[in-house]
Amino acid sequence: MIRVTPTGATFAGRRFACTLGRGGVTDRKREGDMATPRGDHRIVGMLYRPDRLVGVPDWAQPIGLRDLWSDDVNDAGYNLPARAPHPFSHEALRRPDPLYDLVLVTDWNMPAVPGRGSAIFVHTWRRPAYPTAGCVAFAQPDLLWIARRIRWGEVLRVQ
Repeated sequence: MIRVTPTGATFAGRRFACTLGRGGVTDRKREGDMATPRGDHRIVGMLYRPDRLVGVPDWAQPIGLRDLWSDDVNDAGYNLPARAPHPFSHEALRRPDPLYDLVLVTDWNMPAVPGRGSAIFVHTWRRPAYPTAGCVAFAQPDLLWIARRIRWGEVLRVQ
């Protein structure tokens, strides 16, 4: 289990610095509130940039050029992966910055309830103490260390 608080995270006997959403931690997550949802969230996927990272677990899926994540409450595929071109609002998974070079996908809002929040991931931070849009973020070397040890279905506990 990865235990996450506003002051850091613990996993496999180690402590890590991490950042959370600009809106803090909430029990009432809503799309666009910039908050990290409190609770137990299972890791249900791992995505990575094969052109930038090696040594990821076998179950990690490569991020392709057209891979997206729907964040549009009007999309029947809300809070699910999508492919470009996509007529609804979305996040590009293949980014020019390193934020999504490695992504742990959580089961937050799955199956999706429109407006309850989408794309709650564990990913690389911009820099220490810089908040996310609601995700949990780590330094890339720490995230890679975690990813090499985490199992599918492991719990991310946000407190």
